[in-house]
Amino acid sequence: MEIPPDRLPPDVLTRVIEEFVTREGTDYGHGEWSLEQKVADVRRMLRRGEAKLTFDPETETVNIVPANTQA
Repeated sequence: MEIPPDRLPPDVLTRVIEEFVTREGTDYGHGEWSLEQKVADVRRMLRRGEAKLTFDPETETVNIVPANTQA
């Protein structure tokens, strides 16, 4: 199930994005990115529709996926 990012309070959205970008295996390529840079990048992708928030009611988990991925 897709969740529009603007349906979450700003602080909750930030925590969801922070959790996502700090997961083991998240790849940002070469170079070092600060947490703030990673959060801003994902927030920008959500605003542009390049990524989307999804909720799995079975596992009660939220994820951020590329927009062309099925929820």
